[in-house]
Amino acid sequence: MRTLRSYARCWPTPSALLLLAAVAVAGEEPVPAGWPQPAPVPSGEVGEAVRLGERILRSTPTAVPAYVGNDLNCTSCHLNGGRTPFAAPWVGVWGVFPEFRARNARVNLLEDRINDCFERSANGRALPLDSPEMRAIMAYMQWVSRGVPVGQSVPGRGFQRLPAGPVVDPVRGAAVYAQKCALCHGAQGEGLRGAAAELAVPPLWGPRSFNVGAGMGRLSTAAAFVKANMPLGQGGSLSDEDAWDVAAFFTSQPRPDFAAKGGDWPRGGKPADARY
Repeated sequence: MRTLRSYARCWPTPSALLLLAAVAVAGEEPVPAGWPQPAPVPSGEVGEAVRLGERILRSTPTAVPAYVGNDLNCTSCHLNGGRTPFAAPWVGVWGVFPEFRARNARVNLLEDRINDCFERSANGRALPLDSPEMRAIMAYMQWVSRGVPVGQSVPGRGFQRLPAGPVVDPVRGAAVYAQKCALCHGAQGEGLRGAAAELAVPPLWGPRSFNVGAGMGRLSTAAAFVKANMPLGQGGSLSDEDAWDVAAFFTSQPRPDFAAKGGDWPRGGKPADARY
């Protein structure tokens, strides 16, 4: 709820404002039609773990400050509590691990992927695998995946890749950013703070944003996310060209380094859009 309310000032369309009002009345964010509906949160200690996991994922820097080095929540990218297609949803993710990943040339557990995000997207450090925080995040992801068969990827998993277009133009992207993005994310990509100094809109570059090793630091990933989801509440409204260009602009801006980047793609095959 905090995330949607904080974005309200950035939604210019009446339909978006009506959506916000409906969410506020219902007390829960809408789930896309056709997707598994959230099961009731279990009672007892498992339910407490699910709720703790949700707090960590939605308010990451304040919930686990020792493991976060910037101002991003996990739900800054995994929208709607991980329930939005083509925004790296967590729906069904519980049942598709272990899986091989070329970036570290290892079979990854779900815990590995979670910690990968803490180290890169959150520019922080890995959670201990046996910590209450990791157990809570795992409980949340198991809960949000209920109803999805084990081993089955849901439609909309990850990001919907854009077809390769003409040569991208970050200068043109700067103009798109000023027109479509700066109202919420700030003229300098600094984000927007809300009540109690909590970050309401994530920074897209600078020292408090994701580092160069984050998946969102890749042009193809950023463009896919922008096309499907931005401006918030108006996903799909930008042209492919606009999405490519604005992603080229903000991914090329200064951001923190990632000290362990030299260990990525040890078997070769590093993508051309990796920034290192």
